[in-house]
Amino acid sequence: MQNRRELLLSTVAAGLAAAAAPSLGFAQPAAASASGEAAKMNAFFDAAMAKLMRQAPELTTSLGLDKDDLAWTKGLLSDRSFEAIAASAAQTTAQLAELRAIDRKQLTGMDAVNYDTVEFTLAVQDEGNRKFTYAGGGSGAPYVLSQLTGSYQSMPDFLDTQHSIETKADADAYLQRMEGFARLMDQETLIAKRDYADGVIPPDFVIDKALVQMKAFADTPTADTTLVKSIARRTKEKNIAGDWAAEASKVYENSVLPALKRQIALLESVRPKANHDAGVWRLKDGGEYYRVSLENYTTSTMGPEEIHQLGLDLVKSISAEADKLFKSIGMTKGTVGERMAELGKDIYENTDPAKEQLIADLNTKAKWIEKQLPAYFGQLPKAPLEIRRVPKAIEAGAPGGYYNSPSLDGKRPGIYWINLRDTAEQAKYTLTTLTVHEGVPGHHLQLSLSNEAQGLPLIRKVIGFSGYAEGWALYSEELAVEMGIYKGDPRGHIGMLHDALFRAVRLVVDSGMHYKKWTREQAVKYMAETMGDEESGTITEIERYVVWPGQACSYMLGKITWLRARERAKKALGKKFDIKKFHDAGLLSGMTPLTVLDRVVDDYIAATKAGK
Repeated sequence: MQNRRELLLSTVAAGLAAAAAPSLGFAQPAAASASGEAAKMNAFFDAAMAKLMRQAPELTTSLGLDKDDLAWTKGLLSDRSFEAIAASAAQTTAQLAELRAIDRKQLTGMDAVNYDTVEFTLAVQDEGNRKFTYAGGGSGAPYVLSQLTGSYQSMPDFLDTQHSIETKADADAYLQRMEGFARLMDQETLIAKRDYADGVIPPDFVIDKALVQMKAFADTPTADTTLVKSIARRTKEKNIAGDWAAEASKVYENSVLPALKRQIALLESVRPKANHDAGVWRLKDGGEYYRVSLENYTTSTMGPEEIHQLGLDLVKSISAEADKLFKSIGMTKGTVGERMAELGKDIYENTDPAKEQLIADLNTKAKWIEKQLPAYFGQLPKAPLEIRRVPKAIEAGAPGGYYNSPSLDGKRPGIYWINLRDTAEQAKYTLTTLTVHEGVPGHHLQLSLSNEAQGLPLIRKVIGFSGYAEGWALYSEELAVEMGIYKGDPRGHIGMLHDALFRAVRLVVDSGMHYKKWTREQAVKYMAETMGDEESGTITEIERYVVWPGQACSYMLGKITWLRARERAKKALGKKFDIKKFHDAGLLSGMTPLTVLDRVVDDYIAATKAGK
């Protein structure tokens, strides 16, 4: 799971992004040489980016662009007032109309890809804004406060890992953002109150998990909070004079903590009104909300019934493949899930020293995989990869693993986070595949190459698509078999099939809860029995799908699209097919909707046939 996607899908689609490329120091050669409709489009991209970098300071920081002309954004955070939400929705509608006024028929090649990608982003966000008010509009995340949504859950980590501190001005900006964090929480509280009045109340188990995390945050002694420790540590490292821990403690106790307690009080007050139904079908227009959310995340046209049946079919076929591998290592008794559960007993001890060893072992594995990449990719990322443990403060509700991409300036590495709340959830036989997915050749390779791609408009570098990105990472797991990563390691290969089965199960349970009205318990039981996983990890996964309807379906649908595209290219090109050139064509064109990815591959096929 690549975590920056969640920020970018909500932020970019809610208004688009950044200052004109020359002032950012990132030239756009395509824009400079374009004429006619392409020139109009690139001018639109620049103007749209100029707005978003000023409206979404977190994005500016995430990209490493909060400097020079945009240095003033470093102390700011986004505005989630009702007025700002309404203005953003109106802006999206206006930008969509402006883009559609450009004659798409006159665009070819990457210009057409760029147009179609941005048009899809604006269109799906505009549709969500017009149809739904949940969590401030849009689709894909109906609850503003949950175990995975809300600034309480993301902002401490953002300030610690994304907000750089090199100077006194940076430290002052950090304190300013702490004040902004409190304001942002209060704005979310107002949105949540309106949603609750409209009947958009999270299920009881979602509220309970959010309260566990919020109270753990609130009960942490001030000096031990991530917010205070981060600025104290980093100003000391940079020899920036001042008692920054004391300054941060004041802001925390006077502003942040009171705002957090107001959110806790609100959730506690609405808890008696919450029911146990898991799916969004129970909300007003919930069926349509799920359809739009599926479109948003998967960027495909498949409906929930088709997705559910596809999941059932894949569960059957992948289980049969795993059964053959199990028999090859002498494990013949029990269901596939039961045998996977048996393999899952081989874990690292649940101690901090063992967890440190786990991280070290993953780094060693990633370095070995990196040495295999040149045979499969023409261009490799320059940005380094780091593997870190998910912060303890948020590990209770966080996924098993996720990825933050590098900054555009290359100063911040790509980070693959692994959740080590309980090592029983990270069985040894699955760790290689997790590293392939989150690291290389998965999210780190794909997102770093997108960042570093030459001639790609900046707007394209910040728009994320779950179907493309998660589909690529899951395709990478399959590619790892071809690369020989599991050679001599049948258990690791079974781990790869475990994770493929995991994504097939997701199609079943996501559509099951949100479309077929499955209960949370029904979904947990199906996943646990099919996968043989620890129930604690299964519950976390199912509850994630509850608050991000449709997102879990993007992985397998994306993988299938990548695999079919490759087979189409191999069939069309025969001996001219080059796996390195195919990968470069798909990756260096940046993230796109899956329908546009097919067009990119068709262009690659045509160019190769023409000898270009």
